[in-house]
Amino acid sequence: MDRQGPTRSASDQGDVGMNQKITFYIMSHSGTKIRELTFYKGMVYGFFLLLLSFFAAFSWVFFDYSRLLSRASEVSFLESELALNEEQLLMQRDQIQLFAKELNLLKNRILTLSEFEQKIRTIANMEAREENDGIFGLGGTPVEDLDMRLDLSENHASLIREMHDRVVYLDRDSLGRIDGFEALLESLEDQRNLLAVTPAIRPADGWVTSRFGYRTSPFTGRREFHSGLDIANRIGTPVLATAEGVVSFAGDRGAIGIVVNIDHGHGLVTRYGHLNKALVKSGQRVSRGEVIGEMGNTGRSTGPHVHYEVRLNGVPVNPAKYILD
Repeated sequence: MDRQGPTRSASDQGDVGMNQKITFYIMSHSGTKIRELTFYKGMVYGFFLLLLSFFAAFSWVFFDYSRLLSRASEVSFLESELALNEEQLLMQRDQIQLFAKELNLLKNRILTLSEFEQKIRTIANMEAREENDGIFGLGGTPVEDLDMRLDLSENHASLIREMHDRVVYLDRDSLGRIDGFEALLESLEDQRNLLAVTPAIRPADGWVTSRFGYRTSPFTGRREFHSGLDIANRIGTPVLATAEGVVSFAGDRGAIGIVVNIDHGHGLVTRYGHLNKALVKSGQRVSRGEVIGEMGNTGRSTGPHVHYEVRLNGVPVNPAKYILD
C-alpha cells in the first residue's frame, strides 16, 4: 500500500504563494552582479497596489485642481466682462445725460427762433403763428426741460422715453418752423417787392412851387385842382424815377410837354412832366433813383420845373405822402 502525504488547503496554498520570494539583481554595465534584493511576493504586490493607489489619487487631485483652475479663469473672465460692461454702462449713461443736455439747448434755440419769428411777423404786420404742438404745450406754453438730476440707475428707461418723446416734438416743431419761415419769407418778399415799386423819394432837387390840391391858376386866375407837385430848379437838373417800374410812355404830350410815365404795378403810376429831355424809352425797366430825364420848361409852363404826379388806380393822390427822404 502506497502512503499519501499530507493534503494542503487553499488558504495554505495562498499563504505559501504569498510567502514565496522574488529576487531582484542589480547588475553593472559589465554584467557583474552588484547587489541582490529579495522580497516576498506579498510585499511586492502590496507595493504596486500602493503605487497604483497613489497614482490614482494623484490623478484625481490633478483633475480636480485643473477643474478648479478652469473655473477660476472663467470667474476671472466673467468678472472682467462685468467690469467692462459696467464701465460701458456708465459711459452710456454719461452720453445719455449729455444728449439730454443738448436736447434742452436745441429746444431753447428753437424757442429763440420762435420769438424772433413772432417779432418779424409783428414788424411785417402779419398774423402771429399759432403754437399748438411741437415743443409748445397747451396755450402755447413751452414744455419743461429734461430733468438732468435723475438717477440713471433707477430712472434710465424713463429718461430715454422722455428723450424719445422730445425728439419727436422737436422734429415736428422744426418742420412746422420751416413752413412758418417759408411763409414769412414769401410775405417779406412780397412786401419788399411792393416797397420797391412804391414811390418813396423826391423826383428832383429844387423848391416846391405848387402843391397838390386846389390853387389859383397862374394862367386864368381861377380856382382849379392841381393834380401833382411842382418842383422848380434850373433847366437840365436830373429827374429821377421814384420807384422801380416800366416806362409806359416817353414823349411830348401837349400841355404837359415832354413827359415820362412809369407803371409800377399794383395800380401805381407816376408822371414827370415839362421835361427838357426824356432819357428813357417806352418798355424800358427803371430802378428807384435812376435818371429818366432833365428838368425843362416844355408845354404849358411858366418856368423850369417838373410836374410830378402819383396816380393810384387812375386817381391822382398827394405825392407828398410818397416822399420819405
